[in-house]
Amino acid sequence: MADKETLEKVREFFKGDRFADEAGIVIDDIGDHYAKCSLTITEHHKNAMGGVMGGVYFTLADLAFAVASNWQVPGVVGLNCDISFIGTPKDGRLIAEAKFVKESKFISTYNVEVTDGLGNTVAVVQCLGFNTKNR
Repeated sequence: MADKETLEKVREFFKGDRFADEAGIVIDDIGDHYAKCSLTITEHHKNAMGGVMGGVYFTLADLAFAVASNWQVPGVVGLNCDISFIGTPKDGRLIAEAKFVKESKFISTYNVEVTDGLGNTVAVVQCLGFNTKNR
């Protein structure tokens, strides 16, 4: 969706989200109030039972929300995010797509779907953001 130069600038800016960066999350695409981020699952991402730790799904979705809501006009901070874990990945990849739902003077709403690399939905997240710059 975005040209390579813009995408590289956005990637560089969001490297400041060090926890997400160190988790191996990559910004794959951006668009109008949209972001797609992904990661390759490693042993580092697994819990004691061998599954993906819930915080991995949330961190991936949170970064997708942050990018989608801020790359064009910065100033949105997370107010509330509600995650539902509804499946397990069938391959070694997780992908989060954040899509704009609605915006008011103070509140932005985004839905984030987390899928595996085969397209199976593994988590859904609704994110509310507070617009610090009162757009």
